[in-house]
Amino acid sequence: METYDVMRTTFAARDFTADPVPDEVVHRILENARFAPSGGNRQGWHVIVVRDKAKRAALGQLIEPTIRRYLAEVNAGANPLNTIEPAQIDQTTIDATPIPSGFIHRLTDAPLLLLVTVDLSVVAAMDRDLSRIGVVPGASIYPFVWNILLAARNEGLGGTLTTLVVAMEPKVKELFGIPDRHAVAALLPIGKPVKQLTSLRRGPVQAFTTVDAFDGDPFGGPPSA
Repeated sequence: METYDVMRTTFAARDFTADPVPDEVVHRILENARFAPSGGNRQGWHVIVVRDKAKRAALGQLIEPTIRRYLAEVNAGANPLNTIEPAQIDQTTIDATPIPSGFIHRLTDAPLLLLVTVDLSVVAAMDRDLSRIGVVPGASIYPFVWNILLAARNEGLGGTLTTLVVAMEPKVKELFGIPDRHAVAALLPIGKPVKQLTSLRRGPVQAFTTVDAFDGDPFGGPPSA
């Protein structure tokens, strides 16, 4: 596929057929994804191919508390789990929030399930001393994660970047024997989508690009003929 076509049609796929993803395809995806950039080219990523059914089921249980909180905050009209204006919701409400039928199983039962971690000892956190949550370390892992999804799209597959399991990182580390210095970054369910979307909805360039200042004039692109 052409690069722009891949970029414009790689959507968050969660519904997959039962078709398996052959090992040679998985290898080809990772073989190409590894060319993602990372700080200092340190390539601190590690990928676990999760095949064991019991571990997949355990991941589903670990996802459940976070997705309940996420949905409870959405139901309350909040931007879920944000650090600027945290939602004030009691645990009883969270525990009573239903999860859509099959939501978790569609993730953990995907034909291919990849757990991605990053070695924090090789990540440069340029924002570590700022009084806000750190975002810069993600620059050394999420380009790689996104490359996996772009490569999967090129193979006629689909997937989605999920971080729901990260909140339970200590238990995830115990389950998979992940070293202390590694952080859990993403869980990627991948497979052949039941339906391939080709028209994605995103804001126009001028909605998020300005000139010379945050509140500067919108960048409108080339002048019209």
